[in-house]
Amino acid sequence: MDISTRLACKRVLITGAARGIGAALAQRLHERGARVALVGLEEKRLEAIARSCGNAHWKVCDVSDRDDLRAAVETSVDALGGLDVVVANAGIAAQLPLAGGEPEVMDRIISVNVLGVYNTIWAGAPHVSHTNGYVVLVSSFAAAVHLPLMGAYSASKAAVEALGNTLRVELRPWGAKVGVAYFAELDTDVTRRGYDTRASRALPSSKWIGHGRPLDLGIDALERGIARRSRRIIAPRWMTGALPFRMAIQPVIERVTQPGLAKALEIAREEQVALTTAQPDENDD
Repeated sequence: MDISTRLACKRVLITGAARGIGAALAQRLHERGARVALVGLEEKRLEAIARSCGNAHWKVCDVSDRDDLRAAVETSVDALGGLDVVVANAGIAAQLPLAGGEPEVMDRIISVNVLGVYNTIWAGAPHVSHTNGYVVLVSSFAAAVHLPLMGAYSASKAAVEALGNTLRVELRPWGAKVGVAYFAELDTDVTRRGYDTRASRALPSSKWIGHGRPLDLGIDALERGIARRSRRIIAPRWMTGALPFRMAIQPVIERVTQPGLAKALEIAREEQVALTTAQPDENDD
């Protein structure tokens, strides 16, 4: 059975669907005959993506608000007549020196990237607890290899990996499956905005860290992974070999990022950097 046949008529809920990976995945799955429901923060962008997906159901929602997300999931279930796939994609990033940085940045990243994923599991997993059910949690290579200034993001994505591995065990009695997606620097707003800072540019290592790869690499991998209900979804492919050696890679990262790091940390403690996606309180100002 080919991928298009496997995806046809699948009922898929995607969070963080207003831009980046979420928006591109929604459009790809719609092209393959899936029925999608979209959740995101940015109303105009979300509505436009929904129109491009055959006037798909959509709902503005902050994934860190548990009741708001539960309501979004329930309306999506009603619109689609059930769920086969949940993609917990919503996520944000911002640089943060762990010593001397703004604690509020850590709070918000954990709220969206960790609690938002948990809330998506809490609200969505009961609807896919069946033999064709599948949940994808979007993690990152940052879960395995940890860069300076990215401690909050790395911690959040490591937590996502742990949630996925645990959920896989817990859903197995119902025949549902769980995949964890690992992406490295795909060309999205998270990558572009996350590394476009004075502090990041002060690091000589920024010449080879933070350069976005084509987004289609990730969308192709997600398409295959959802069709096959894969345990791991990885893009670019070179990470397939790198992930098992994460403990050996980390000491190398620590060495190559040292030049210029002290100066970069000084800059980062003073630099005002926005989160990669505007949050509800920011939109209200």
